[in-house]
Amino acid sequence: MRKADPSSVKSATRTLDILEFAVGCGRPVSAAEIASALAIPVSSLSYLLGTLVERGYLLRSGRLHSPGPALSRLNPSEAATAIGDRVYPVVRSVSLQLNETVSFFVRHGYEMEAIAGEVAPQALRYTIEVGRLVPLHAFAAGKAILATFEEDELSGYFASVHRDAFTSSTLTSEAELRRELALIARTGIARTIEEYTPGIIGIGRAVRSGAIVLGAISVAIPLARTTPQLEERAAGLLAQAADSLGTG
Repeated sequence: MRKADPSSVKSATRTLDILEFAVGCGRPVSAAEIASALAIPVSSLSYLLGTLVERGYLLRSGRLHSPGPALSRLNPSEAATAIGDRVYPVVRSVSLQLNETVSFFVRHGYEMEAIAGEVAPQALRYTIEVGRLVPLHAFAAGKAILATFEEDELSGYFASVHRDAFTSSTLTSEAELRRELALIARTGIARTIEEYTPGIIGIGRAVRSGAIVLGAISVAIPLARTTPQLEERAAGLLAQAADSLGTG
């Protein structure tokens, strides 16, 4: 049996120590505080913190670090497990009315997961697998979620996430995305045009229950079938669906 590399074991132990310390403090903590409290060399700490921020287990705002949303994945609640069952009838209803693919996403750190979906029965259609993790910046649902971020969290996102260009239309720059997110925050509707998959547009809307963002619902439409009337109808149905899920 092969023995574990001592350096790997030490890194794993330090990673757990950092998470326990950040959660236990109950307030944002600086790298200097963490290094002092846990006796971790600054050179090692920088790498470990960067990894935890990238994976969403910590959030970075300036020099301070606080627990991130990815920690919820380690202890999923019954409510989180049940939300897919609750949203599916609404997702299916919107899909049937539009005859297009509709999905519901929940956030995992700086990514999101499709937890419910209904694929259009048409020959030309878009499919995204339930359970798949995808980036926020290239999907309409992801932009809808990003538009709900407070400034500190949004700055942490831009500072720590590498945004791939999946097509020539993908928005990756902070300035361009910030302008678009400001518009989404005002209108409530997010759009993408061939930003993840060529030939597909997306329309999305965040779903809130009070101050809590439950996720986002979106429709994917082949560009060949897209009309202003269909987009307007989709936006209206998504707004109704978000209101229904937010008060359900």
